[in-house]
Amino acid sequence: MTPNAQSLVSEQLQALIGASSLQQHAEADAPDGQVLRLVWQREGLTTEIMARLAASAGQIVSVALLERQSGLLGLELVLKDAGDLPGHLAALDSLECFLLSSKLPRLGEPGLLVMDMDSTAIKIECIDELAAMAGVGAEVAEVTERAMQGELDFEQSLRARVGKLKGADADIITRLCDNLPLMEGLEAMVAELKSHNWKLVLASGGFTPFVGHLKTLLGLDAAFANELVIEDGKLAGEVTGKVVDAQFKADVVGRMGEEWQIPAGQRVAIGDGANDIPMVNAADLGIAFHAKPKLAAAADAAIRSLDLRVLPFLLRA
Repeated sequence: MTPNAQSLVSEQLQALIGASSLQQHAEADAPDGQVLRLVWQREGLTTEIMARLAASAGQIVSVALLERQSGLLGLELVLKDAGDLPGHLAALDSLECFLLSSKLPRLGEPGLLVMDMDSTAIKIECIDELAAMAGVGAEVAEVTERAMQGELDFEQSLRARVGKLKGADADIITRLCDNLPLMEGLEAMVAELKSHNWKLVLASGGFTPFVGHLKTLLGLDAAFANELVIEDGKLAGEVTGKVVDAQFKADVVGRMGEEWQIPAGQRVAIGDGANDIPMVNAADLGIAFHAKPKLAAAADAAIRSLDLRVLPFLLRA
């Protein structure tokens, strides 16, 4: 993105306001009501977005420019009546559209983000990668997919998958830790939230070595996951301690919020699978990220095409 991309949005926004009855508001002071937030990356989308807004100006009360650290572009529209405008805009390729309440968590106030790990903070499912390294990849991956779709009980599926790792060399954990592929936008999102003193937590149905690695790498505040049993340098095919399941992850939102005295309205959660539904429901703002259909339907907002840099655009400056 060129340095002029934000300026182009600002110029075209002023032209739109000048040619219509739209009002402009400061993002921090949005009028009460239903808002539509737009986030995009391709500069070429800007002109098309403005044209569609001009054609639907009668549905819009006020508009604000959204500016974040990540380089993505954003607008907030306060609507009279959403009508067909969200669908009309969502048809544009790579444009994220979020129909939300104006009562969003505040970026500049103390907040909490609880993140899933596999396929959210990182690009892979660690259990599937460990299984592939242990030579049982195909049978484990099938069970993982069914669990993430919400077709299987999570704890039962976890124990069944881990059982197939019995006898594998424990050094596959270290090898995978050394090569964890971070999700696009993760580091930028974390940096922006940390610059506003947010608390950042991983709550994963995966395993402690991986969340611990990410906690250290990214400077996160806490991390929770399942502990694999290792005996004589081999995986025992078991987990020990309390299983980090869907309810555990949901409880992390409330428990960490209380421990750090994060006020109501400032607790956010993000994940991708059906087992994240209780967690996103426990948060004040629950976000689905490139998610399975059940979670996307349950979440307050769903990031469908862009990366994790979108998340700060779902918070009010």
